[in-house]
Amino acid sequence: MSTTSFTPRVFSGIQPSGGLTLGNYLGAIKRFVDMQGSDFETIYCMVDLHAITVWQDPEQLVHATRELCAGFIASGIDPEQSILFNQSQVAEHTQLAWIFNCVARMGWLNRMTQFKDKAGKNRENASVGLFAYPALMAADILIYHATHVPVGEDQKQHLELTRDIAIKFNNDFGVDFFPVTEPVIEGAATRVMSLRDGSKKMSKSDPSDMSRINLTDDADAIAQKIRKAKTDPEPLPETFEGLSERPEARNLVNIYAALADTTPQAVVAEFAGQQFGQFKPRLAEVAVEKLTPISTEMSRLMADPAEIDRILATGSGRAREIAAPILKKTYEIVGMVGA
Repeated sequence: MSTTSFTPRVFSGIQPSGGLTLGNYLGAIKRFVDMQGSDFETIYCMVDLHAITVWQDPEQLVHATRELCAGFIASGIDPEQSILFNQSQVAEHTQLAWIFNCVARMGWLNRMTQFKDKAGKNRENASVGLFAYPALMAADILIYHATHVPVGEDQKQHLELTRDIAIKFNNDFGVDFFPVTEPVIEGAATRVMSLRDGSKKMSKSDPSDMSRINLTDDADAIAQKIRKAKTDPEPLPETFEGLSERPEARNLVNIYAALADTTPQAVVAEFAGQQFGQFKPRLAEVAVEKLTPISTEMSRLMADPAEIDRILATGSGRAREIAAPILKKTYEIVGMVGA
């Protein structure tokens, strides 16, 4: 475990590989906003290099990157207060990733369940980038000496790999240079499930648009999707534990709690004994109130792509001010001439 005192610094990123959903907002962006202005320096990134581990239409990637930036800002990320940029504008990420490719072990990467899930049965046809991207993710984090990373449950394994790489690098070279980054997992709805199937994560790749709330949805669309969300015929129970075998019902309670900044237990206590015909309109009200201003502001920002590009360029300059000296010192430690 590292004993060096590192500046408390948060890093996290989201892939610009499609539209933003309520799952992205509650599982990540809302927590990014909450950490901003706290005791941490906050660095948030559109990880466009991760997006191309599977083929992306170039024009769509440009649009998705700008839309993601607009989503960050509309949700409350202040580009003056946080460093906001897209990954490909800071070359130090990929330069450190090569060093980490040489530190990480094949066995470590072979154990990554996300690669197995995304590659499917035809692993031999997956890109090398899809296999190796956890090493790039480690570089994304450690190029800033980030001490904390807000992550969803599905990224915990990759953060554990980041910690393993930091420890091995420090041990290999007899230094105490990289921090052993801590995960930050909290909140009522860190994993938001599909509105049509409570056993599946809400996803932008789901064929049914009714399975998710998009951050670009207007008030009518949000209300309609909640009204038609799958539930069960039973009333809400007296305790949250009573929802353990009711995934769709539990998902809606979690969403309400996260949007209303309360706890699932408090939501169940308030609505105990009520049917979903009574609960859903209240949930729709909360969702529309919280999400409609975000979609409106995203639309305004997307009308001026040059301003978004300026914000990203400014953010990348600030990011490189931190990353460049860390990479230089890494090269010196490894033994690169001219570093």
